Amino acid sequence: MEKQMKFKEIAAYSLGLFGFQAIIGLLNSYQAEFDASILGADIAIVGILILVAKIISAVADPVVGNIVDRSKSKLGKFKSMIIYSIAPLLILTAVIFIDVPFKTNSAVTYVWIFVTYLLWSIAMTMGDVPSQGIAAALTSNPDERTNVVSISNTFKQIGFSACVVIVPIVCLIIPGGSQVFGFEGDTDTPMTGSEYFWVAVLTSVLGCALFALIPIINKERVVVKSNEKTTVKDMLGALKNNKPLKLVIISYFLGFGRQMAMGIQVQAANVILGSQNLVAVLGIVTAVGSMISMALCPILIKKLNEKKAYILLSVYGFASSIFSFIIGHFWFSNPQNTALTVLFYASLFLIGLQFGSVTLLPMIFTADAVDFYEYETGKRMEGTAYSILTLTIKVCLALGTALGLVFIQFSGYSETVAQIAQGTAAGFSNSTKDIVFFAYTAMPGILALLSIFPMLKYDLYGEKKAKITAELQKRRGVRA
Repeated sequence: MEKQMKFKEIAAYSLGLFGFQAIIGLLNSYQAEFDASILGADIAIVGILILVAKIISAVADPVVGNIVDRSKSKLGKFKSMIIYSIAPLLILTAVIFIDVPFKTNSAVTYVWIFVTYLLWSIAMTMGDVPSQGIAAALTSNPDERTNVVSISNTFKQIGFSACVVIVPIVCLIIPGGSQVFGFEGDTDTPMTGSEYFWVAVLTSVLGCALFALIPIINKERVVVKSNEKTTVKDMLGALKNNKPLKLVIISYFLGFGRQMAMGIQVQAANVILGSQNLVAVLGIVTAVGSMISMALCPILIKKLNEKKAYILLSVYGFASSIFSFIIGHFWFSNPQNTALTVLFYASLFLIGLQFGSVTLLPMIFTADAVDFYEYETGKRMEGTAYSILTLTIKVCLALGTALGLVFIQFSGYSETVAQIAQGTAAGFSNSTKDIVFFAYTAMPGILALLSIFPMLKYDLYGEKKAKITAELQKRRGVRA
């Protein structure tokens, strides 16, 4: 079947996801640290507030999905919703990082943190659901779709980690900010409220500008219009009757902690490397492996199939995570050992090689599930399917972050930070390092292994997938 997308469309979609994920990555990595260090909030309570806000805002996912599926906009049902999301996303990203004057009142501060994050989560949903769902509408060629999803999700992963580059750039620009990264002799100077705020402003402006490329340049080619109102009951029924999608969602929930490391990356850098300002070291090493993983995913799919590729990467993720934790345990006791140092950073790179299973393959599975549902019922519900997926991703990411922050609190992190600031402690104990690194590596690996079990029953690949694709092309009158 011939390719349908031009290079500029693939580039626009990829850069758009990059910009959108840069905003999400900033909040995921730095919001808890900002709330704790600048607003004086308890980091474990912040984790709980984020989790509750995510669960409440999850109501918006099916609503947005429903609106998308029923949209009659001339701009396109996905592109119009993306446009509506840009302004609130731009504003709220900056608002969350304001050093508020009432922070001495802890109750008001917690309400502020909760409400602003809840509103941001709703704005993010408005952009997330259609930007993910449009992947199923960009082309009717499943092979081209797999390649586009692979390329765009590589950019998406880079964007998610972009904050580790943006932060030092902003700190160099702001007067006095260079002290944060040791350019004026002090490598342990923490970020101030001003630096957090301007990082947020720069990230939101650049991120939203890139995100706008999707509705400006991309085309929606697979269009099946529906005038039927989809109720929550209908959506639950669609999930119940769509076995492939149901298995993907159950699998994602079982592996909810696979990206837990991203939620505690700043704290992990502080504990493991001695400064939160070295978070770029952790992020870049793992991100390189992650990018390679997503680039290799299409090859693995062709050599094996989607199901086997997912299982292989998940088992590998478990093994590499446990290996990294063991290496880290010995390295903490002997950080001057060159061999252990090399193995430590190499193990973080190896962990990154699993992430095609959690970032790329669920997108492919969901696009295929959309085709399956259309084949079975005649209805094409991209908005509904992707709203369920994005809801799942957000709740799982919040669960992972909350669990990670619980580990952080249990490790004695906050007490040690306070003692270091008072000069009564020289650094973090090996026990604290072990607990934090367990949350950073081993726990996500264990949950990755659990996620395999539902996928053992997944059968939408190979001949069955080819048969569905051929029949849908015939119904639409698309030339193969």
